[in-house]
Amino acid sequence: MTWVWGALLAAGLLLVISPWVWPERPKAQVAAVGRVSSLLEGAGLARVAPTSVAAVAVLCTVIAAAVAWLVAEVAALALVAAVAAAFVPFAYLRARRTRLRRARRSLWPDVCDLLIASVRAGMSLPDAVAALADSAPVSLRPAFVVFARDVSASGHFDSAAARLKQNLGDPVADRIVETLRMARQVGGTELTTVLRALSASVRADAALRAEVEARQSWVRGAAVLGVTAPWVILGLLALRPEGARAYGSPEGVVLIVVGAAVSVVAYRIMIRLGRLPEPRRWFA
Repeated sequence: MTWVWGALLAAGLLLVISPWVWPERPKAQVAAVGRVSSLLEGAGLARVAPTSVAAVAVLCTVIAAAVAWLVAEVAALALVAAVAAAFVPFAYLRARRTRLRRARRSLWPDVCDLLIASVRAGMSLPDAVAALADSAPVSLRPAFVVFARDVSASGHFDSAAARLKQNLGDPVADRIVETLRMARQVGGTELTTVLRALSASVRADAALRAEVEARQSWVRGAAVLGVTAPWVILGLLALRPEGARAYGSPEGVVLIVVGAAVSVVAYRIMIRLGRLPEPRRWFA
C-alpha cells in the first residue's frame, strides 16, 4: 500500500510541475492560421478570413489540374500544375503586401510631419491622430477614419491604436503607433523631437531601399524567366501525342518531378540573393 500512495504522490507532483517542465506548444494549424492572418493584414485585407484564402487555393488547385490534364493528359504535369496553383493566392498576397509597403514607405514621413504640426498646435494626441482622417495621404485615410470612429465611440486610445496597427499592417506604422502609445502613457515633452527623428530615419531608409531595389530588380526577373521558360517548353512538347506518351512513362514522371524540385530550389536561391531584409512588425 505504501508503494501505491508513493506512486500517486509522484504522479500528482508530476502533474503539478508539468506546465513548467513541458509547456504547451502552439499547434501547427494555429501557427499557419496566424501566418496567413499576418499576411492578410500586411496586404491590406485584414477583414478577409484565412479560410477564404484556403478555399481560393483549393479552387486554383482544382482548376489548374483540370486544365493541365485536358491539355496534355500527363498525370505528373497535372500534379505539378496543381501544386504550383495552390501557392498562387499566397504569392499574390505577398506581392500585394510588398507593393503596398513600397507605396506607403514614402508617405510615413508626411504623416509624422502632420502629427508634429498638430501637437505643436495644441491638439491632444487622440485628436491629432484622428485629424489624419482628413489630412493624411488618401491611401492611408480609411484606417484613420476607423481610428477616429473608435476613439469617439469608446474614448479608449490604446484599443483604437491597436486596431489602427491591425488595419495598417505596416512595420513603420507600428513604430509610429507604439511611439504615440508610449507618449500617451508616460507623457513628456520630447514627442515632437522623437517624431522628427523617426521621420528622418524613415526617409533615409526609403531612399536607400529604392536605390538597392532598382539595382537588384534584374535578379528577380532572371529568376522568373529561368523558372518559367523550361516549363513552357515542356508544355509545348507535351501537346504532341508522342511527347505526352514520353512524359507519361515512368522515366518522364521522374524527369518532371526532379525538374520541379530543381526549379523550386533554384528559384528560392535566386530570390534569396536578390531580397532585402524586411523590417519586422512591432508587437503585432
